[in-house]
Amino acid sequence: MKKWRKRMGILVTGLIAIPLVVGIVYYVKPLPQGVSVDGNLHNDSDVRFVYDVTYDNNGRVMEQHLYDEMLRIIDEAEHSLVIDMFLYNDDYDRSKGSYPTRADDITNAVLAAINDNPALHVTIITDAINNMYGSATPENFTKLADAGAEVIFTNMKALPDSNPLYSSIWRSYLQWWPVSQNGFLPNAFNPDGDKASIGSYLDLVNFKANHRKVVLNEQQALITSANITHDGSSLHSNIGFVVTGDILQDIYKSEQAVAALSDITLPEVAWNYTSEPADMQTKLVTEGKIEKTLLAMLDGASENSEVKIGVFYLADRDVVKAVKATAKRGANVDVILDPNKDAFGIEKNGIPNRQVAAEFVENGIDVRFYDTNGEQYHSKFVYVKTGDDAQLLGGSANFTRRNIADLNLETNLYMEMPATSELATTIESYFARIWDNENGQYTVDFEVYEDQAVWKKLWYRIQESTGLSTF
Repeated sequence: MKKWRKRMGILVTGLIAIPLVVGIVYYVKPLPQGVSVDGNLHNDSDVRFVYDVTYDNNGRVMEQHLYDEMLRIIDEAEHSLVIDMFLYNDDYDRSKGSYPTRADDITNAVLAAINDNPALHVTIITDAINNMYGSATPENFTKLADAGAEVIFTNMKALPDSNPLYSSIWRSYLQWWPVSQNGFLPNAFNPDGDKASIGSYLDLVNFKANHRKVVLNEQQALITSANITHDGSSLHSNIGFVVTGDILQDIYKSEQAVAALSDITLPEVAWNYTSEPADMQTKLVTEGKIEKTLLAMLDGASENSEVKIGVFYLADRDVVKAVKATAKRGANVDVILDPNKDAFGIEKNGIPNRQVAAEFVENGIDVRFYDTNGEQYHSKFVYVKTGDDAQLLGGSANFTRRNIADLNLETNLYMEMPATSELATTIESYFARIWDNENGQYTVDFEVYEDQAVWKKLWYRIQESTGLSTF
């Protein structure tokens, strides 16, 4: 009996020790080459700010431009086209509403481009959430692959784990569970969609993603906060930047690194862009370097600075502390947040934004919530103006641990410019429009969504620190 207990003790100890060791290994393991990029500053970039807004003006109004920009970039591609989008599907609960057919429309546009120009090299990169982690083969991707496009469902295993308490166990014992395309479990995103298998759900709980949103041809690129290829995201408010110049090569190199995670090599590009001196400097920042850049912008803000933030999720504790410190130094800080109440027909509990907003208001920071009505304020940017100079950072990354701590794959653009430049004044006009509710209802006072529940504050902190969350 004693020997049996001893053996069981050794077995249990070993079963616990293995995930612990695996978790440590993946915590200290170097990142794959080409990931977490702090690019070079380029002085030849031409950048144009583009945005979508949904608001109320005697009825719900939608002004959408990002979809049109994506279609234009697809149509104008001559040699190369790369689309890297986190969500690329038509999955949602149709009993709760309907959305424009963005996934099909973009697919048809790409297929038309290939048909018109068979020499066009098309690469579609997306997250494995779109094929239910191997349980389904969506028709759009089959059509694209049959037409000759390179379709990549990103292999995220080489990156650190955003949910380490679970992922260390998954890596040790569960990752070999077979993923079947004859699953019997309900689809987590669409009750009428393809069934999922046990193996796909075991992968899903890792909560890690290729969260990028990039469209690129040999002439220009669009870096955005919008999942333009997702039906359910089509009504959201978002921001984006159409950019050209030498930075295109940095963006493409970064996409080559993502493809390499899945052992796929992307060909070189015959670039055909204009390179002329500009009144700004621009660089690519990805993954953890987004946080580094964001904190540097906030740390450099002085009592004479104006800081404007608009973001879907704001939860990272270093960022929260930096925003509060910036306000304490005397900078004027205005923050627009999504109320975190809507997600494709599902009602959410307001975590984390309402809890962070309460912290900000307690520290003298002005906060407004976007007045959403089923859709989301999905933008992700920070703008800092000090004297004659301005800085801008925006793209796919929410300001959360998962998005800016080398866990997700993310792409942002950083810009330095004169405060009088067209881009700076356009950003300020955009922000003023939604902050002041110019010619419509965009935002509401903090008190409308104020939530001081202690348990929610505690739960937010636990989720953000452990990764046991989807934000």
